[in-house]
This record gives sequence, structure tokens and C-alpha cells, in this order.
Amino acid sequence: MDNPPQSAEAEPAHHHGSHTADSPGRTIALSLAALGIVYGDIGTSPLYAIRESFVGHDLAVGEENMLGVLSLIFWSLFIVISIKYLIVVMRADNDGEGGILALVALVAPKQGAKKQRRLLIMVGLFGTALLYGDGMITPAISVLSAVEGIHVATPALDSFVIPISVIILIGLFLIQHRGTGAVGRVFGPVMIVWFLTLAALGVGPILDNPGVFQALNPIHGARFFFNNGFNGFLALGSVFLVVTGSEALYADMGHFGTKPIKISWYGLVFPALVITYFGQGAYLIDNPESIENPFYLMAPSWAVWPLVVIATFATIIASQALISGAFSLTTQAVQLGYLPRLRIFHTSESESGQVYIPAVNWALMLAAVGLVIGFKSSSALAAAYGIAVATTMVVTTVLILIVMKERWHWSPAAAVSLTAAFLVVDLAYFGANLFKIPEGGWFPIVIAALIFTVMTTWKTGRQLVATRVRDGALTLEHFIDNACDSDVVRVPGTAIYMFSRPGLAPPALLANLRHNEVLHEQIVVLSVVTNPAPRVPVSRRAEVTSLEHGFFQIVLHYGFMEEPDVPEALGSIIRRDFGFNPVDTVWVLGGEAVYATPRPGMMLWREHLYAFMARNATQPTRYFNLPPERVLEIGIHVEI
Repeated sequence: MDNPPQSAEAEPAHHHGSHTADSPGRTIALSLAALGIVYGDIGTSPLYAIRESFVGHDLAVGEENMLGVLSLIFWSLFIVISIKYLIVVMRADNDGEGGILALVALVAPKQGAKKQRRLLIMVGLFGTALLYGDGMITPAISVLSAVEGIHVATPALDSFVIPISVIILIGLFLIQHRGTGAVGRVFGPVMIVWFLTLAALGVGPILDNPGVFQALNPIHGARFFFNNGFNGFLALGSVFLVVTGSEALYADMGHFGTKPIKISWYGLVFPALVITYFGQGAYLIDNPESIENPFYLMAPSWAVWPLVVIATFATIIASQALISGAFSLTTQAVQLGYLPRLRIFHTSESESGQVYIPAVNWALMLAAVGLVIGFKSSSALAAAYGIAVATTMVVTTVLILIVMKERWHWSPAAAVSLTAAFLVVDLAYFGANLFKIPEGGWFPIVIAALIFTVMTTWKTGRQLVATRVRDGALTLEHFIDNACDSDVVRVPGTAIYMFSRPGLAPPALLANLRHNEVLHEQIVVLSVVTNPAPRVPVSRRAEVTSLEHGFFQIVLHYGFMEEPDVPEALGSIIRRDFGFNPVDTVWVLGGEAVYATPRPGMMLWREHLYAFMARNATQPTRYFNLPPERVLEIGIHVEI
């Protein structure tokens, strides 16, 4: 019942929902919600980024090194977030949707050669898979780093850090069913307080040591590498922690639109981050012994406990950015045919990009809790953090080059020059993060490899099943000619046979005629096709072809961010020769029982994996919103 994406050109972008014509009040509301969802990850990096840039790299906490690290932090935020993502990458929206899969769907149809198209898709899929690993680590490191402030406040409570972190994480995932919008409305005001707190913490030390603003000169960053050599390069892997929420920012674009995300960044997030990082640097220049936890130690002693509380709330919110992004990416992967059908709940009537997927939610929760228990500290987790995002950022830059040339029609010189500038930064981060692999960076890579295997196995398996079914199939026209020339009994009512290959007679239709020797007066062969655009206008939803003897071929088109409601779509078709009456309609589905065999196809273990996933996928009755009391399923044996 899953349908592979068609190779036709994606439709021109028709921005969905209210993103294109927001009133000032709605823009402010979305900006507030975006603050609570999109910038949580980036906004909590001050808890550990500067500490990790020095600790473990044998770097002296002196003025020269500090100015170098601060220079790298400022220019990282400016180049990666302010320029690359907010100005360039977010222009590459696929009907308002962002994220690496939306980018692949936007790019792939433009490619002429099949090998090039396949390579692009594989690269994009691996980038997507890496983000799942990042989505598991982000909640763990964010919450742990905040709760570790307990050590500064009361060292005697150290033993409670891990249990408290686990309880907080479980609570976070338990509220996901309420929806991104509802969560964002609660989190947005908290994040305003958080960013204002970050700025307030940084102001005092900066006033004491205003010379820290020398770091705005990029020469200090270059001098840092010259003075520290290879250790300075390795430190870049920790400096990278300040931009680890960038891919989630792009993936969450469909939840809020570009304008609210930009308003939040330029109006509050960016200034607050610069002030707090420079404040920590100014404080550490005078108090280098506080490098173990500069965020909490530079606060007044009376403020530590309140800071622990607000930091904990902020890190809970940080986790939300990756969770929401994982939901969006999963929805796209299911609709594009790279994952089995999953139960997807839309949590907003006005913003169709806001979804909740229970299976993904619980998997992320178990992984995050396991990481907290396994790694035990945010410093240990920092070693696992970064490689996934760094790799995905490189993939995004490569794909955006193709968008510049094919979609935006930039000159090759302009496209290559800008992409090369981005790649210099991206590859530097990627290279520095490679050295984290033995210390924990292997975890997101292993997770990505597993998810990539699942995605490619499901896609290839669906293609194999389609080939096996098609090998013995009749064309629909040939079936009609043969069946209706004989004395077949026609009974009142409508039978709708769902089959993913338009133009062919469904095996369930052949089986029904063979065993029951009757046909309904009106027979509809229905195919549901997922287009490479995120959404399809209602006016272009249905293609209806009237055939002879009461037969109709109907193709329903949906975008990869839409959840199909087949009865609703059929009810909206207005034609004189076709009528849909739910009361006298029976839905006939072909239940494919898939068996792994040694015949040519995939490796046997992958065939067993595909068969397992096919058995456990969400039933088409639920997925297509069919009335279960009117569904008849006819089993079909398929060997792959």
C-alpha cells in the first residue's frame, strides 16, 4: 500500500498555512513558540561549550587563548547561523518545509541521470539518519549539564544528579502528545527569561573587562590555531558545540515558517549568546581556576539555585528542538517510502507540520535515558556530541550547491564560491569532530548506520514486492475486456480496490473474481501516490479515469507532509458518472504476506528485516483512514 515517490518534477512551492500572510500578532506568537522550540539547543550550549573548548585539550586558560576561542565562537555563530542557515539554506524550502529530506525531494527530481539521483538520495538519507543520533544525545547532554549545577550549589547532592536527570527526561517525553504548538507556548516565555538571564550573567564580567571585545577581530581566531597547533584544531570540535542546533533549526522550519525564526534569532538569541559567551570569557581571564564550570561559578552565590532551576527548564526545552525535528523527518521519510507506515498524529488544526509520532517518541526517550545512565556526565557525552551534526552540515552544503544551480539558477562561479566558503568552515568542524569517535562519537554513527540500513532496506523491499506483483499482473483494460465479456454476475454497490500500481489489475480483484465469481456494479481501482512536493492542492488531488462497464481508475495525489484521508478525498469528487456513497461501499485491500527467499533480490538478512517491518507496519485501514467495518482484506503471498 505504500507508494514510491514519483520521478516527476516537484510542484512549484505553494506555501501552506498562515506562514505567508501572518498578521503581526500571529507573527509574534509564532516567534515566541519558535523561541521555545527552535533555539533551545543552541541556547543551552553556554552551559558547557567554553568549558569543553579548554578541558581535555591541554589548553592554558589565559587571555590570548580565551580571545581566540571567543573569536571562533562569534564567527561560528555569525557564519553558520546568521548567514548560512538563516539567509541561504532556509531559502531552500520545499513548500514551506525544511530539513534534509525536504531538501533531497527538492533537488533529486532535477537530476537527469539515475545514478546521480540515487547518490543524492543516499547522501540525504544518511544525513537524516545522523540527525536521529543527535536527537538522542541532545536531551541527555542538555539536561545533565544543567542538573550538574547542583554540584556547585551543594556538592553533597552529587549522587542525585543522574536520577533527577532521568526523571526530567521521562517527563519531557510524556508531554509530547500535547503537540509542538502547545509545548512551544509554554516554553517560549521560559526561553525569554533564559536568554535575558544569559545576557544578564555576561554583562557584569564584560563591564569589568571590556577588552574581551577584541575577540570580534578574526585575527585572534587565526592566532589561536597558530599558537596551539594540533591541540587548537582539536579544540575546534568543542567550539562547534555552540552551533549544534543548526540542523534542527532547519528541520523545524515547517513548524513555524522562516520569518518568526529570523525575528527570534536577530532580536534576542544572537545578542544574548554573544554577551554570555564574552561574559564567561571575561570572567575566566580573571578567574582561570573556574574553568570546571564557568557558567555557574560566575553567578553570585545566592543565584546558583535559581540558575539551576531555570537552566534545567531551558535544557528541557533544548531537547524539544531535536524531538520536533525527528517527528518532521520521520513523517517525510514515511510518505517518501523510506520507512514503514507509522501512526502519525497531527497536533494542530492550523499548522499541518506539527505532528506527534509515538514510536519515535518512545525510542528517543529510551535512548536518551540510556545515554545519561551510560555516560554519567555531560563532559563524557560531549565526546559523542557533534560528529552527527558536523557530517549533516557538510551534506546540507553539498545539496544546497545543487539547489543554487538548478533551482535558483545562480551562475556556477557564484554558487561554487559561496559553497566553497561554507565548506571550509564545515570541513574544519567535521575534521576536528572525527577525533571524538573513539571517545563516544561512535554512538551517533552506529545509530545512523542502523537507521540508514532500515531506510534503504524498506525502500528496496517495496520495489522488490512491486516487481514481484507486477510480474504476474494483467493490465486493467485487459482484465475488463475479459471479465465483462463473460457471464459474470454484477451485484449492487461499489467495491474500491486499493492498489499502488495505476493501470494494473489488483491481485485482490483477480482473487475475488476467481473465488466468488461476482463483481460489484461500480468498481474503483484506487492508487494513492506520494508526490515529491510537501503538499498537493485539493484541486489537484484526484485523477479520475472512466473506463468501460462501470470501472473507474482513480489516482489520489498527496504531498510527503500530508496524511492521506482517502474517504474524504473520494467524497469531494464531483462527477456525473461517478458517485461515492460510503454506506454501500466495500474497501478491498490486498494483504501482502512477504516471505524471504534465496532468489535474487536483497541479501537474505535484509529480506528477513523487510518482512519483519512489513508485518509490524501500521495497518492500511488506519493509515488511510478507512472505515474498518467496511474493509475486506484478501491475502496475497509474495516471495522476495
